[in-house]
Amino acid sequence: MVAVVDKEKCTGCETCVDVCPSAAITMQDGIAVVDPELCVDCETCVEECPSEAIHME
Repeated sequence: MVAVVDKEKCTGCETCVDVCPSAAITMQDGIAVVDPELCVDCETCVEECPSEAIHME
């Protein structure tokens, strides 16, 4: 599984970038983007996202 960002819900707050232990999340045009090669499926971003814009697939 990998974290996936719902671009419609993402507010660009960067909380996920700050909490990701593998630095798999970056910002592009104000929206969080997950690098599936770096994602370790820990779900920390899912738990911490204040807008519930991230889920696991």
